[in-house]
Amino acid sequence: MFKITDDNISMEDLLNSSVDFEKPKLGAVITGKVVSVAKNRLVVDLNGVAVGISSGRETHDSSDTISDLKEGDEVKTVVIEEENEDGMVVLSLKRAAQTTTWDRFDKAYKDGDIIDVTIAEANKGGLMIDVDGIKGFIPVSQLAPAHYPRVEDANSTQILSRLQKLVGIKLNVKIINLDRGTGKMILSERAAQQGKAKASLGELKVGDRVKGRVSGVVKFGIFVTFDGLEGLVHISEIAWGHVSNPHQYAKVGDEVEVEIIGIENEKLSLSMKRLIPDPWSVIEEKYPIGSKVKGTINRFSPFGAFVQLEDDINGLIHLSEISDQKVEDPADFLDVGQEVEAEVINIDRDEHRIGLSLKSGKSKAAKKKSVKAEEKITEKEEEKAAVAEVKEEAEEKPKKKAAAKKEKVEKLEEEVEEKEEKPKKKPAAKKKAPAKKKADK
Repeated sequence: MFKITDDNISMEDLLNSSVDFEKPKLGAVITGKVVSVAKNRLVVDLNGVAVGISSGRETHDSSDTISDLKEGDEVKTVVIEEENEDGMVVLSLKRAAQTTTWDRFDKAYKDGDIIDVTIAEANKGGLMIDVDGIKGFIPVSQLAPAHYPRVEDANSTQILSRLQKLVGIKLNVKIINLDRGTGKMILSERAAQQGKAKASLGELKVGDRVKGRVSGVVKFGIFVTFDGLEGLVHISEIAWGHVSNPHQYAKVGDEVEVEIIGIENEKLSLSMKRLIPDPWSVIEEKYPIGSKVKGTINRFSPFGAFVQLEDDINGLIHLSEISDQKVEDPADFLDVGQEVEAEVINIDRDEHRIGLSLKSGKSKAAKKKSVKAEEKITEKEEEKAAVAEVKEEAEEKPKKKAAAKKEKVEKLEEEVEEKEEKPKKKPAAKKKAPAKKKADK
């Protein structure tokens, strides 16, 4: 198993020149010289007295040391079996690297260094690494915003699916807990990015526009990450129009541009809609009150039906403006997807509201016509009443005049009668008067 480089050397010389050699003990770290090396097999000379062999998985460490070895190189290994059936010491290149790796992790933990690790597997609680047989765990809560699995209702199946996509990739992490005795090690990607995140946060101000990547889409908005930071585009800031489902506007991994509209500690509020002009700023010119517009019924509410006029513009037909009949449910009169023509009856630019009416067309015109007709009828009736009143007055006037005349005549007649009755009451006075007259004569 050993190469004799000098043909003139004798066995006696070899025995005299040999050093004392202890039989390798289980678990001992031992250094030897490479005799031969293959893809999955390494033969090592242990001080010329014993031969060691490492094969299979035991030849591969995290640094892939075997690929760099050549005949004559010194290599450090660990004894995992004192002797096999061929009389060779069984060695592990992988376990020898483990000691070196533990030393490296110890130093990184004490110094607070950031290290690179490759994700080996995932479970519902987080991610696992395996470096030379040393296992480490990254809890979900310690993942950076870009890799945090934001899913609806914390669905465990969806969380696992998102985490499994990280298997095989490299992450920058910090060791936040290490116990070499128990072999436990907890890592944090979030802690590794805190320094960078704080520096990035200090450079931001409201109104800045940044490019990032969608890290999560939930029912109340879209999460976007950039420079180690994460912010939320609330559902009300996704588009100028009504947004019922944020998933229609973005998916995880999409690159997007956003505007920063709020900074509170490490909480960032973002907007997508403010990157484009507000269509409501010219709404009054585009949809003047009284104008006819065409649109599509896109949803119902307890108080009416919404009509999509443009991508970001919706109008509301209130229940009272759907029909002349009493409307309790807009679905009884309209269908989602139905095209309608309506009249603009009011606009509130600040509140982003357009009021529409289906009654304002023929029914409204008919109503006005009916009102006018009623007004005309009323006018005619008033005219007739006035004429009748005048006629009645005309007819009553002679009657009143005749009655007054009659009353006057009757009064005169009464006075005459009274004068005639007075002489009858004093007959003596009347008889003496003529006698007196005769005497005078």
